[in-house]
Amino acid sequence: MADVKKYAEHDFSKVRGLTGISDNQIAEHLKLYAGYVKRTNTLTEKLFALCGDGKASGADPVYAELTRRMGFEYNGMVLHEYYFGNLTGGAQAEPPAGGKLRKAIEASFGGKYETWLADFRAVATMPGVGWAILYQDPNTGWLSNHWITLHNDGNPAGFKPILVMDGWEHAFMRDYQATERAKYVDAFFKNVNWQTCESRLK
Repeated sequence: MADVKKYAEHDFSKVRGLTGISDNQIAEHLKLYAGYVKRTNTLTEKLFALCGDGKASGADPVYAELTRRMGFEYNGMVLHEYYFGNLTGGAQAEPPAGGKLRKAIEASFGGKYETWLADFRAVATMPGVGWAILYQDPNTGWLSNHWITLHNDGNPAGFKPILVMDGWEHAFMRDYQATERAKYVDAFFKNVNWQTCESRLK
């Protein structure tokens, strides 16, 4: 049997010195991300072993539950990689005017960046735990904002994440109260690496 694939933690040690999001908050959050990587590897190994032993069966509640759990852990790992990947200290307040990303946002939101921003902020401050994500439709190139619950619930199939914001309380509660997500959203937008986001566009 072939070797089981292993996922490695990405190095986000440079995600420091953010405005309104403390280094302690990031350090604690990165520990949580490391847990997703570890659990993804554990589940991959267990499921690979069951398949290799000819024990993969949808009728087996253990196999079925491990498979369902894999979607949660895997997407938790990947979305955190997008999230930390689109953060940087000393960021620009907005994507540059005339740039590819700015143009794509404006083309998708009635010609106004402000319309998109208001919509994203509205999504990001809705009650509940989850993620606010700007996606690109691979077929049309259009951009749209989405609320994603539980990592694996609500992701539009085939769409590409462009800007990812973790809206779970663990992302901000060292710095803000549970009722202060709007302040965290303000801080998030002071640290967006727009160049990285633009590189994700097709």
